[in-house]
Amino acid sequence: PEKDLENKTIEDVFDDEVLDSNFWLYWRTMFAFENWHSALEMKRYMQRFVHHIDGLPDLSALRFTRYNQYESMILPMVKYLEDHGVKFEYGAKLEDVQFVIREDEKLAQSITVKRDGKTETIPLTENDLLFMTVGGLVENSAFGSQTEPAKLDDNLSDDGGWSTWKKIAKQSDDFGHPEKFCGDVEKTNWESATVETLDEEVFPYIKAITGRDVLTGHVVTGGIVTAKDSSWLLSWTINRQPQFRNQPDGHALVWVYGLFTDREGDYVKKPMRDCTGEEICEEWLYHIGVPEDKIHDLAANHCNTIPCMMPFVTAFFMPRQKDDRPQVRPKGSKNFAFIGQFAETPRDTIFTTEYSMRTGMEAVYDLLDIERAVPEVWGSAYDVRDMLKAAVHMRDGKPLTEMEMNPIEKLAVKEMLKKVKGTDIELVLKEYGAIPEED
Repeated sequence: PEKDLENKTIEDVFDDEVLDSNFWLYWRTMFAFENWHSALEMKRYMQRFVHHIDGLPDLSALRFTRYNQYESMILPMVKYLEDHGVKFEYGAKLEDVQFVIREDEKLAQSITVKRDGKTETIPLTENDLLFMTVGGLVENSAFGSQTEPAKLDDNLSDDGGWSTWKKIAKQSDDFGHPEKFCGDVEKTNWESATVETLDEEVFPYIKAITGRDVLTGHVVTGGIVTAKDSSWLLSWTINRQPQFRNQPDGHALVWVYGLFTDREGDYVKKPMRDCTGEEICEEWLYHIGVPEDKIHDLAANHCNTIPCMMPFVTAFFMPRQKDDRPQVRPKGSKNFAFIGQFAETPRDTIFTTEYSMRTGMEAVYDLLDIERAVPEVWGSAYDVRDMLKAAVHMRDGKPLTEMEMNPIEKLAVKEMLKKVKGTDIELVLKEYGAIPEED
């Protein structure tokens, strides 16, 4: 139960048999889990995506937008909302919310906003609705350049998303505990880089690994490629090219990221966080098999690499308990709700677009008393077919009857198979590979 996993880390629960496995390599690099992250969230992920276990070896479960996600998803939504009268204000920052809290109700009374450098307080009534995100995965993110490293900035500003949440949280225990998530950047940071190839000189090395041409307009890697022996645990991916509508012809964009930014590289003998874009590109080229005498020239003259350091990008993975994130609509709320990655909604997993959408739908439907159901999280963990399929694929396709068993267990399985022979249960067990087909 989740209650028993509160405040525990993944390595508190799993031993080296799991943490040294190929499964964990796939899982951690796909979702950016670290060994010290939340066992509770790991449980949610495994239950949430157990029906995709068979798609791990070839990443066939993944889907990709035609262009980058901003142009493919965000811009169309912004255009739609603007056409329907929604006003977006840029250069505005929510700094604080003032609440009136009574025994059985909570009312957002006013908000403090900084716009164009000026701070103002806006009063709210019961008829106003306030939907707010708290925390911030990309707060303090910093870009470097081809010749400059991206700086790791762990100082929380007074007007940032974490500071705002801390001010809000002081007013009620129902508003969460932000310090659980933003207190240790060494456990929440990683660094990414965008490599822009300026010509086709690097393409043969990519094709040698993926088996695919880069500029066909089709997905190139089908997911991330991880250099298993990389000291940074470096992963990279190339989606459909062009990734941006105005991307120059002949150019391709590669997204690279490393989970261990404090470790010395295998080719560049520096921690990733201290490397320029060019040096990160050199490390990537080394791991995709470029001969060492060509690495520097390709990184310096045929690529342009922009690193990005994100101190809080996995903050939501930190070990937590139930009340550390506020409910979407806290108990007694009259006119406000929390949305986004640090609001609590049951069973779904953070670090997904769907999680943010689901919290938004819950907030709107609840506060506006709309009789419409939020789509249910797919209950794969409660579907015997998905569980059978997952159990078999976790054993590399071997039937469950071939597991190591003592004589008593073997006898019990033998008797079970006799009882289900000729029934639908036997057919289901065979269909999903749990027992072998008869000769």
